Amino acid sequence: MTLTNYQRSSEGYRLIFSLLVWVLWVGACQCVLGADAPPIELVVDTSQSQGSIDLTRYALGQGGFSYEPMIDGVIPQITQLHPQTIRLFVMEFFNIYPRRNEYYYVSFDKAVKAIRATGAKPILCICLKPKVLFPKVDQKVVFPSSWEEWESLIEHLVTHCAASHLDIGYWEVGNEVNIGEPGGGPYLFQPQDYLIYYTHTVNAIRRADPLAKVGGPTLATWDHGPLLGEDNPILEALIDHCGKGNAPLDFISWHLYDSHPELFRKEIREVRAMLAKYDSLKNVETILDEWNMSLGNPVMDPYFQPAFVLETTYGFFEEGLSRSGYYHIRDWFFDPKLFTFLSQKGIDSNDHFFNVLPTYLGLFDTEGRMRPAYYALKMLSLMKGEKLAIGGTGTEVKGFAARSQAWVHVVFWNYPQGEGQTYEATVSFPHEKTGSFQLIRLDPESPINNLKIIRSESVKRLDQAPLHVTLHPYEIYWVEVGE
Repeated sequence: MTLTNYQRSSEGYRLIFSLLVWVLWVGACQCVLGADAPPIELVVDTSQSQGSIDLTRYALGQGGFSYEPMIDGVIPQITQLHPQTIRLFVMEFFNIYPRRNEYYYVSFDKAVKAIRATGAKPILCICLKPKVLFPKVDQKVVFPSSWEEWESLIEHLVTHCAASHLDIGYWEVGNEVNIGEPGGGPYLFQPQDYLIYYTHTVNAIRRADPLAKVGGPTLATWDHGPLLGEDNPILEALIDHCGKGNAPLDFISWHLYDSHPELFRKEIREVRAMLAKYDSLKNVETILDEWNMSLGNPVMDPYFQPAFVLETTYGFFEEGLSRSGYYHIRDWFFDPKLFTFLSQKGIDSNDHFFNVLPTYLGLFDTEGRMRPAYYALKMLSLMKGEKLAIGGTGTEVKGFAARSQAWVHVVFWNYPQGEGQTYEATVSFPHEKTGSFQLIRLDPESPINNLKIIRSESVKRLDQAPLHVTLHPYEIYWVEVGE
């Protein structure tokens, strides 16, 4: 079909009009971007130390799903994170006490040795309910049929670990004892009953190993539930009980799954305030040994979870949390046949959650695929050595910097407080005049090569071409400076 001159003219006007609209739209976007991107300069002072830092104490845990060593397939990858501790459930599927006065440690030892192979010390969470001592399956039955036999079992377990050189770091009494089976544990305690159970158990541990670190109560604080007050009285009861000298206490532990990092800070402050009431408890450690984003309403932006890991750990460090355990290492299917110590309702609940619903907990999914959160923990593991100051950070852009041997590592990110802003950020090292640097970006959406080298040059080049990035919400960068 042939166009007339009029048609050509009309087409030309429409084209010009479209171009004008496009130019005006781009200009408007640039104006908005300019307003939304206040320039910031992150200045890393490598000339003096702010003391020591070691973020590897914010480590890992593995869910209690099987007698198999669940981390076996990812031990080399986990080793690269240099975790100080890895938490493990000591549950009935290990069959440690199959019959009266008989002990079986083969499966248990394999699981613990897998942890030791990473270089980490185990935090063992005692959730045992042998049938010989608990013949009735009921989460509200929390006392064994014989305290003497229970204590003998615990002593035997601790003695075995010492004799086998398993190097246990911490002994934790119970798991999510305030909610019972919904938390995967076989116990649902009232405060006074937990104090009795705790005292019998830790006394047996200390008889077998006077230097063992003991604690609890491993509370669940899901869905913004208050850590203090009438909804969670077990914690306050345990602190009062031990503060008055009725039982030893080396650490307080609890869990939180929430997508708001400020709530983690709040709970750390609450626990520390409770411990401060007793001079005898001033050295008690605080361990948040299960944590992740919300389970019921997870944020599905692939950039969110890695940034959430960094932002929440930043709060751990600032609030003085002793240790943590990101939950968890590897997603695993729930096998109902292994959980006969739970009621049918408890089995069905866990079966549905872990086998039917999609879950986003593990650093590795059920197929062994690595999630981007792994790389956030990898970056945190580099924060070991001398702590260095970073100037220019704020409420949304934060970072860590450390010197370890011949390298300086800097990790910085943008964690929005509301709708979020995009920042034009410059990173400078005014006291570094030699060596080279690499700028690396975490790309959670890439199917391979999630860590992308953006720039690699001599430090001398920074005078002519400063290190600049456009830092979008939830975006993460890592800079390494070395010889």
